[in-house]
Amino acid sequence: MKARVQEMRAKVVEAEAQVPLAMAEAFRSGNLGIMDYYKMQNISADTRMRDQIATPEQGPEK
Repeated sequence: MKARVQEMRAKVVEAEAQVPLAMAEAFRSGNLGIMDYYKMQNISADTRMRDQIATPEQGPEK
């Protein structure tokens, strides 16, 4: 099962590596504008912020 998990993680990393290439192509072809890009970045930042708020703070170990 551990090998299967590693295999799936490798596929995720491979797919994540293709995202910037696809975005560059979308910019070049005119399918993605700068305002669309900024909106996407804003949504990503909001998601990270909400995740941090929702995660309980780890206090010092006693």
